[in-house]
Amino acid sequence: QVQLVESGGGLVPAGGSLRLSCVASMFGFDLYGTRWYRQAPGKERVLVASIDRNGTVAYLDSVKDRFVIFRDNAKNSLYLQMNSLKPEDTGVYFCNVYRTMTFWGQGIQVTVSS
Repeated sequence: QVQLVESGGGLVPAGGSLRLSCVASMFGFDLYGTRWYRQAPGKERVLVASIDRNGTVAYLDSVKDRFVIFRDNAKNSLYLQMNSLKPEDTGVYFCNVYRTMTFWGQGIQVTVSS
């Protein structure tokens, strides 16, 4: 059974940084695309960043030049380095891996104070 566990969230002042991590308990992690989503209070879940199995990355416009997504296939891990954080980055962040099936982590809270 696939399990994704996020860590690294918390409370940070505006302008600060956090690094989210997601460890996947699964076989063939390197064959999957990976994504980070965010769900703000009262809003829909949105795609923040993605990195596919070939290393191609994409970002939500509002986080470009501030966030970096990367992965370490040897460690079955996905990361999101978040810099210059803004209050609007607040939300629950979810790790996602996809191929023919999609799997989700339980989510981790990130709160950016103004």
